[in-house]
Amino acid sequence: MGLSQEQLNAGIDALARIEPGFARALGHAGYPEPRIREPGYTTLLRTIVGQQVSVAAATSIWNKLEAGFGAGCPAEVMAAADFDALRACGLSAQKQGYAKSLAQLVIDGELAFDTLPADDEEAIALLTKVKGIGRWSAEIYLLFAEGRPDVWPAGDLAVQEAVGRIMQLDARPSEKATRAIAEAWRPHRGAAAIFSWHCYNMDVI
Repeated sequence: MGLSQEQLNAGIDALARIEPGFARALGHAGYPEPRIREPGYTTLLRTIVGQQVSVAAATSIWNKLEAGFGAGCPAEVMAAADFDALRACGLSAQKQGYAKSLAQLVIDGELAFDTLPADDEEAIALLTKVKGIGRWSAEIYLLFAEGRPDVWPAGDLAVQEAVGRIMQLDARPSEKATRAIAEAWRPHRGAAAIFSWHCYNMDVI
């Protein structure tokens, strides 16, 4: 599960003590709510389904998939699913390839969600073996589903923008700069990411 409210608040408090920008932003924005997803295959499959479509569209597609293939769309069922049947649920050919890639890695035992490496970079490397799962999606999974406290999605444009505001920079920092700035925030970069999204969405800093 993701970082609890208590863990999230504690991480942000720690950041506010070491970085004045966080203290200032916290005074404006307050604490964010946790972002929690169930760990496991189904959450990563839903990530694939939701790529590049609206929340409403993703929900509709997912509901049709579960109606047709069972709760959670089990890996064995998805691996064997017919192209036209998946297409009828709204899953594009590209996403079908991604979903089947995920299902097959799970079936083959190459991707076991209950035994992902403890090292974040090793876990990201394993998750990105799935077609369609890039670094950002892997980082989001580790942060929201596993609650890893130091995952830092520096490539996220909203995170970059919020970091620029929090640090009162003249322009949005690059991914490289965002990663470098956050080195001082270890081991609370997961809380920093969630707080960054919170500030970006509130547009108060």
